[in-house]
Amino acid sequence: MTKTSRAPRTAAGRGATAPAPRNASPGEAAAPVLHPRALNRATLARQLLLRRSPLSAKAAATHLLGLQAQNVQPPYFALAARLEGFAPEHLSVLMADREVVRIVTLRSTLHTHTAEDCLSLRPLVQPARDRELGVFRTGLAGVDLDRLTALARDLVEAEPRTMKQLREALLAEWPHADPGALAVAARCRLPLVQVTPRGLWGRSGQVALTTAERWLGRAAGPAPAPEETVLRYLAAFGPASVKDMQTWAGLTRLKDAFERLRPRLLAFRDHKGVELFDLPDAPRPDPDTPAPPRFLPEYDNLLLSHADRTRVVPAGLKGRSRQGNQAYRTLLVDGFLAGVWTLEEGALVIEPFGTLGKAQRQEVTAEGERMLAVMYPEAAHDIRFGTVVRR
Repeated sequence: MTKTSRAPRTAAGRGATAPAPRNASPGEAAAPVLHPRALNRATLARQLLLRRSPLSAKAAATHLLGLQAQNVQPPYFALAARLEGFAPEHLSVLMADREVVRIVTLRSTLHTHTAEDCLSLRPLVQPARDRELGVFRTGLAGVDLDRLTALARDLVEAEPRTMKQLREALLAEWPHADPGALAVAARCRLPLVQVTPRGLWGRSGQVALTTAERWLGRAAGPAPAPEETVLRYLAAFGPASVKDMQTWAGLTRLKDAFERLRPRLLAFRDHKGVELFDLPDAPRPDPDTPAPPRFLPEYDNLLLSHADRTRVVPAGLKGRSRQGNQAYRTLLVDGFLAGVWTLEEGALVIEPFGTLGKAQRQEVTAEGERMLAVMYPEAAHDIRFGTVVRR
């Protein structure tokens, strides 16, 4: 496994501080420096990955501000890695009861959010969805977007529609428009959720869409103040820079919100001199705190929610968790990306990126056995170290 440098230890045992960068201004000189390993342990603690949490599935989804859900299974594996006593049906029941939903929000990607966050975070990121429409302006030439929005709403609220059905209905109104652009416009302008059985554990179903308001039976509220979401982001992903949060949300111009909060926050620097913010009472464990192995799903937000990902992804492993459009399920060892894994033909196949010591292999195997017991208690799987990424 690629080694990471350890931060100097302090009298307090946090190992987080070091002299400020030489080019720091006088006002910056007092900001302690957090090296990648210190950031790693702090982020793992916020992400419920340093120790498994007793939180419920819904409480965890709330704390994490949603779970990446580009595919159906990742939210389940994400919670299995983070929660004590989790079982897939815990999340599946929440989805069936409409307490959590699948909707496009952060970074224009699907997330599983609680109903409350669905109705608030989607309005928060609506400016990004509006900007996204600009990419499709050629295909939408001559299309009245307000009329399209009203028509699409009527269609999906009358009954859930697939994207194909929605596209065909809109194309009948605007036959010279690009069909794909019409469907994207509806998705950008409306908070469309995927209705069940899509997303339920052990079930299958095509993607059918309706509005969040119709599915949840209540209207969306106004977007929360940016400061409120900054505080929640730091609680789940901090310490972090303004650019980190903008990367997570897919938004811009968040600096003013951080500045308004500055009196309530602590300021740090990373090893490159970038200013980081954090909540005063948030955990920042000693960098030497043990970090057990964890099996994460593809697209886990741990790996996607910072502009600088070296707190989790060693520089030499950048890009190794994906190949083209294919993202792989990832393995953490000692808190950092250390390999990929897959399930195939009754076996958990693990491909480390480097050499694991005997004790590390044993710990990874034990964690794999635990993950399989949680996710597939009735099935038997072998565990082997082999090839996942086919080149």
